[in-house]
Amino acid sequence: MEDKEKKDIFDRIWNFLASVKLAVFVLITLALSSIIGTIVEQRAEPATNIKLLSKFFSDDTAPTVFNIFVKLGFMDMYHSWWFVSLLVLFSINLIVCSLERFPKTLRLVKSPLKPLSENAIKTLPVKKEVRVKTNLKTARDEVFNSLTAAKYNVSEATEENAVQLYSQKGRYTRLGVYIVHLSILLIFIGAIIGARFGFRGFLNLPEGDTSSVAYASGGKVFPLGFAVKCNWYNTKYYSEIDMPQEFQSELVIIDGGREVVKKTIEVNDPLTYKGITFYQSSYGMVPNAIGDFILRVAPAGGQEKELRLGTGESFEISGTNIKGTIVNFSPALTRDRNTGALTSYSENMVNPAVAIELDEPGKDKYVAWFLNRYPERGYLEDGSYIKFQDYWGVEYTGLQVAKDPGVGIIYFACIIMTLGLYAAFFMSHKKLWVRLTSEKGFVRIAIGGSASKNRLSLERDIEKMLSKASQAIEERHPEKK
Repeated sequence: MEDKEKKDIFDRIWNFLASVKLAVFVLITLALSSIIGTIVEQRAEPATNIKLLSKFFSDDTAPTVFNIFVKLGFMDMYHSWWFVSLLVLFSINLIVCSLERFPKTLRLVKSPLKPLSENAIKTLPVKKEVRVKTNLKTARDEVFNSLTAAKYNVSEATEENAVQLYSQKGRYTRLGVYIVHLSILLIFIGAIIGARFGFRGFLNLPEGDTSSVAYASGGKVFPLGFAVKCNWYNTKYYSEIDMPQEFQSELVIIDGGREVVKKTIEVNDPLTYKGITFYQSSYGMVPNAIGDFILRVAPAGGQEKELRLGTGESFEISGTNIKGTIVNFSPALTRDRNTGALTSYSENMVNPAVAIELDEPGKDKYVAWFLNRYPERGYLEDGSYIKFQDYWGVEYTGLQVAKDPGVGIIYFACIIMTLGLYAAFFMSHKKLWVRLTSEKGFVRIAIGGSASKNRLSLERDIEKMLSKASQAIEERHPEKK
């Protein structure tokens, strides 16, 4: 009695874990919670999410809602115990469902096809019957050829005045759903490996600086095992507007004291080294930084020369008596519409410009502004030009740094999931039986079949095979018995 009770409890637990209702419930719960996790910024500063929640709730209620969300784990949802538990429960459900149904499916796939009686063929879901004027051998040969042309591996059984041809194809497509199950489990395994052994952090790297670590929220430090250096950062803007078009950084990987990789990265084109990927994410100005002005100068028709100068330093355009001295800088130069005075409208390098005091022969000294985004305005009256190339060393590149050792497993899982879904939804297990019966100068062809899905496809196959066989029979001269 006690053994029976234990068996009953085990059966109830097993049936619960194998339930489709459980799978639907877990999937809906995961989907709904993921919506919240998408709206609420994960692992962000409290002020960021409180400001977000104030859009849905009042300013007074938002902090309370935020505290409730913190206790529920929504601020770091994908690492919370309940979200991980749901994933584990879904994985167990998937495994149990597969173990419950896989043996039966495998027996169905491996079971050999056998001949059917005439009455059994007539009861199949898809059936068709025609009579052709020929002999049994000719009809058998042409139907056999038609089936093999349709990629069916045909078996044959003979009776008195009758022949039966039967075949099946696509039987392993029934395993497509289990391939999908396996791919989902592999995705979970890859995600767990990535969460356990990988990291996601950030690194604000000024131009010219080098770092051998990255950082996560809370100040946690991740050693890289090598050093990364930012040679330069640059923002390209759309013409005439202050909307960024492209962010670029030139990064250098230094490993073992030598440069091993150099690459200019931009959004959607990261740099990966030893499993660690650097993504272009953001940018900004380094507080109180003093950089170098990079100018390109040339006399009219002469050779261009690159200069690297600091504030207050002077230069001379070769071949002329024109001298210049750097006296000022603006990260975003504009002219005030009311006063007409030149002013800066942003702390970021949106429209950077350098002020140079020029000393030309026969003229009083004057100050001219040279704009980085509009180099064509840098020509002087005598044809010489001064181009403001960059103010180097005052900007930093914001990098997202990620290491995910499970990503290869996830990519592989996505590939086999695609194959499994294709097999499960677009391919079917088709079975065919064709009985040819000789009837006084005619042959009656009765064909029947079944398909695990897409019955219309099987019907079209049968119509096509019968049409092809009938046409071939008409073209031949039947032998007399």
